[in-house]
Amino acid sequence: MTSAKPSLYTLSFLLLCLSNFLFSASFSMIIPELPDYLASLGGKEYIGYTIALFTLAAGFSRPFSGKLTDHIGRIPIMAFGSLVCFICGGLYPLMHTVQGFLFLRFIHGMSTGTKPTATAAYVADIIPEDRRGEAQGGLGIFTATGMSIGPAIGSFLASTYGLDQMFYISSVFALASILIVSRMKETLPKAMKSRFSLSLFRIGWKDVFEPKVIPVFWVMLFVSFSAGAMITLIPDTSKVVGWTNKGLYFTIYTVSSIVIRFFFSKASDQYGRIPVLIFGCFMLSVSMFLLVFAANSYLLIISAIIYGIAWGFNTPTLAAWTNDLGDKNHMGRAMATMYIALEAGIGIGAYVSGEIYQGVASQIPIPFLLAALLSLLAFLLLWTKKRNWTYGI
Repeated sequence: MTSAKPSLYTLSFLLLCLSNFLFSASFSMIIPELPDYLASLGGKEYIGYTIALFTLAAGFSRPFSGKLTDHIGRIPIMAFGSLVCFICGGLYPLMHTVQGFLFLRFIHGMSTGTKPTATAAYVADIIPEDRRGEAQGGLGIFTATGMSIGPAIGSFLASTYGLDQMFYISSVFALASILIVSRMKETLPKAMKSRFSLSLFRIGWKDVFEPKVIPVFWVMLFVSFSAGAMITLIPDTSKVVGWTNKGLYFTIYTVSSIVIRFFFSKASDQYGRIPVLIFGCFMLSVSMFLLVFAANSYLLIISAIIYGIAWGFNTPTLAAWTNDLGDKNHMGRAMATMYIALEAGIGIGAYVSGEIYQGVASQIPIPFLLAALLSLLAFLLLWTKKRNWTYGI
């Protein structure tokens, strides 16, 4: 008889999942209200910057977070990411100028540039290689749940109690995430740890980019453009079709994503990373094409469901593929490379969408069409390179 596999859901993994749930809910609950909040400050023409600056800061901090994760430890970097969310949530109500708001969005972006990098490295430390896809899917369920509940809670709080209370509660969620992280055990071996010093902030090209994960980088870059376009334009798209809750699309696609992760978290472990990503990229392009023609609630709902299916497959598979290809002694750097592509894609998507949109509803379909075409490009790359890329060549 073969011995049963050890349980995936250990205390360390469950604490990690709970921390991620609170963290993702913290920064996502304010997203649907940001365009109107910025407009109230007189900065409607800068709507695209709300996400672009956030992701720019996240991308900028990735090389530092990757290096610090590999030298100082996973726990301190995860705690720092949540701390940034905690502080920023309390500062938003104090910002009464467009410039102050945009500066704070940039600082806030450092949270997602640090915590997810260390989290992914932590998962690689505690999960067997043949269960990485399953683990990333399980972690993704909690993360996606936070991102699903967050926007709905944020819109409810903003409409019922006001924007200030929404920001303060997002800060409380981040604080809870910090408290949970503080109870977790560090996984970076003592032999690999370095004493904290300013020299750790000297970043060279080798600290920025892990060449072994180039395939992941390009696929993530192309597919994440859609996320930037969606986050920037869906709140106003929702208003066009008559939805009063601007977080509803986010909730639908995240619930869809959770269902996919729950039932198919082992898919990439069983069938391979490339086949799963080919399917996910195709579904993502379908979702974006639907948004081009989303003139009513039905098409918007269908798009959200398909979008959730696509990211339910893509996100854990790309993370597991990064674990497969990355240098085992520099997993933080490998994960940082993947997330740099994520933030670059989201940031470019948000900026381009905002520049095209400029508050004119008839312009909304154009960024979604670009997102659909880039998703198809990722599909074609995977299809034509699948033999070589399967082995990380």
